[in-house]
Amino acid sequence: MCHERSFVLGESTDVELLRAHVNGQRHAFAELLRRHNDHLWQTALRTSYTREDAADSLQDALLSAHRTAGAFRAEAEVRSWLHAIVVNACLDRIRRNKTRRALSLSPETMPEPRNERDEMAAVEMSMVIDRALFSLPPEQRTALVAVDVEGYSVAEAAALLGVPEGTIKSRCARARQRLKERLDYLRDPGNRR
Repeated sequence: MCHERSFVLGESTDVELLRAHVNGQRHAFAELLRRHNDHLWQTALRTSYTREDAADSLQDALLSAHRTAGAFRAEAEVRSWLHAIVVNACLDRIRRNKTRRALSLSPETMPEPRNERDEMAAVEMSMVIDRALFSLPPEQRTALVAVDVEGYSVAEAAALLGVPEGTIKSRCARARQRLKERLDYLRDPGNRR
């Protein structure tokens, strides 16, 4: 029994683990989560407006994947299937929330960075970029994250998101243009201090 369990958990492919889960193997789904948790969490963070929404969406997605594993048709990789479920759960939560929460950072309360390599300056820059990214419509942001951040090809992103390749290309192009407009002022080195 122990030998069979280590084979299933340690040496099996993702598809084999998913099938084992469907067939009642108690630890198979947990092994899938162990393998892909970091990727799925980063996907949820990049797709959601807040960490709390990302955590809730990821939990919803994993429960959905756990329940619907028997419907997996192996037309894509298990990781891609899980990725799509997470993205859809995040988009569902965004639609349910309908309003974006805003974080106000007043210049008076933020200390000036001491030097160009100051950790706070890096955090602040990250917040500026995140704010610009999250100002995009969810469909554009999701396409852009899939292609430019996650490294999926246009075809893979189209399959993940269930839209034509041309839609992915146009969403990415519009998202890049909007980001360029919103972040163009950072080209001036004086604005990065």
